[in-house]
Amino acid sequence: MNYSTLKKSLALSLVALTGVASLAVAQDMPAMTSSAKTFGGRAQYRTWSIGVNGGVLAPIVAIGGTNDFNRWDVNLGYGLNIRKQLGHSFALELNGLRGKVSGSNDMSIQGAASTDKSFETQLQYAADLRAVVNVGSIDFLRRENSVGFFVTVGGGYMAYAPKLTNAANVTTDFKGTGGGNPDGGSAIVKSGNRSDYLKTFYIPVGAGVKFKVSERVNFNLGYTMNFMDDDNLDGVYGKTSSNDHFSYGYAGLEFSLGSSAKPSLEWTNPLATMYDELKDPSLRAELEALKKRVTSVEGAIEGLKKDTDGDGVADQFDKCPGTPAGTAVDGSGCPLPKMTEAAAAASSMTGMEAIRFDFNSSVLKTESYPTLDKLSSVLRENGGKVTLNGYASSEGTAAYNVKLSKDRANSVKTYLVNSGVNSSQVSTKGFGEANPIASNDTEEGRMQNRRVETARN
Repeated sequence: MNYSTLKKSLALSLVALTGVASLAVAQDMPAMTSSAKTFGGRAQYRTWSIGVNGGVLAPIVAIGGTNDFNRWDVNLGYGLNIRKQLGHSFALELNGLRGKVSGSNDMSIQGAASTDKSFETQLQYAADLRAVVNVGSIDFLRRENSVGFFVTVGGGYMAYAPKLTNAANVTTDFKGTGGGNPDGGSAIVKSGNRSDYLKTFYIPVGAGVKFKVSERVNFNLGYTMNFMDDDNLDGVYGKTSSNDHFSYGYAGLEFSLGSSAKPSLEWTNPLATMYDELKDPSLRAELEALKKRVTSVEGAIEGLKKDTDGDGVADQFDKCPGTPAGTAVDGSGCPLPKMTEAAAAASSMTGMEAIRFDFNSSVLKTESYPTLDKLSSVLRENGGKVTLNGYASSEGTAAYNVKLSKDRANSVKTYLVNSGVNSSQVSTKGFGEANPIASNDTEEGRMQNRRVETARN
């Protein structure tokens, strides 16, 4: 057959088959409702499928290369496949193929690789395992795809038997010779144990397009190049050391297996599934309920922070509500007795808020900086001396807590000295877990006990 004529015939056939499949896909199919979750696993999908296919076999490949015969024929091939879908874009597929390949030499063409006239090779079987990758879809923006492209690559094992006809029209059948030439001629294949068919490994590389005809059926068009590990597909070795190859162009039907209540994994759209989850009524109800709880908690917090008279003490702790603006108050919100400037300075050093620390830590918290800055200002402007008494909660050994409380007092002293206070004005003591101001049986109480307090000398 003429090569250009064959190309035109194949192209027209592909166009016709594509049109038929597209018309089938274009029919309105009922949308399948699915309860699949984005991270719900493969068990929620159909992942197994089987297929049948038929097409043409030829002893050439689309990327070219050397051939022992300069004319080739197109012959029927047919096969089966079983596929396991591991993800929406990746699968493993077991393929089986049978048929025959043949070709001849036109001796009027210069550079013929062989002086033999023709060959015909029966392909008893070619079985391989392939990785199948879905590389794109024409309608990828749609919720349910109906056209997709794929590429394949794998490895397999094949059995075949060539018949070689030489220039004198003598035909040699290699079936049953196990690799040797039954006539002992020069046109032989690799020797080996005698068997009905020659055997070798091969690598299939292919690509194709599939059409979703229904929820159960796909229509596939594909082309596979098969690269052998031997140079004896046609019964002879050529002038070069390159191995033989053959191709298979096919059309086929694929049938999805499993429960009809589940969608097919290969056609799933993860983005659409995730979108459906986000719009799930129960999920949205939970989200709205959570928003209401957050709003309620925020309102309660604002209520706890309310300070009507602006004296710095929240209403719930204020025992003297309605104090005039600017009035100095104690921790209960009640006015402090008037005192001299010196007494006020001394009082400000001893009545300051305790410096709090995290569990097992002597690192100052940023929320303590305003209190420390106020103490530093009093010491620098009014002089005087203070003692920093460090404490700890009851976790840990007594000896360790004494050291930890001392470290906490020294952290406060370091801050004051770095802010300009004379080191001689500040002394430190560590009392460990002694003198708790709250119960060590609760975390709230232990948090209050992890502290440093100031005392005027």
